[in-house]
Amino acid sequence: MAVTLQWLATFSAAVFAGGALYISIVEHPARMKAGIAVAVAEFRQMYRRAAPWQASAAAISVVAGLLSAFLTADYAWALGGLAVGAVIPFTLIAMLGITRRLLDTRTPRDDDAALLARWGRLHLVRSVLGTLGFMVLLSKAVLK
Repeated sequence: MAVTLQWLATFSAAVFAGGALYISIVEHPARMKAGIAVAVAEFRQMYRRAAPWQASAAAISVVAGLLSAFLTADYAWALGGLAVGAVIPFTLIAMLGITRRLLDTRTPRDDDAALLARWGRLHLVRSVLGTLGFMVLLSKAVLK
């Protein structure tokens, strides 16, 4: 059971980190160069598709990491899972307000470019947390 949970924690962290890095390194910079109207329209489409699977991957990784730590008394599994899982409260606290404003189609704004730029900087934090968590989990999986 513990090995399955460890694999699940590591795989879910890899899925999250890979997606987050792609968004931060490739997609968001390209979006920002496309012009603000296109960038906001693309953001709205991207977010609706990316949010469910990114949240799920982070949640699975933290739960599987914590359960692995509990079953094996090796708390590095908890550390890795918690690093990935930290993106959930970070997103809710630091990013949700910006995201909601960007998703709101009822009110045109002059600050969309600034909101998107801030969102991109904050998303990079998610990418770093996810990648660090994945690296911890992968090192545990490989160095058994």
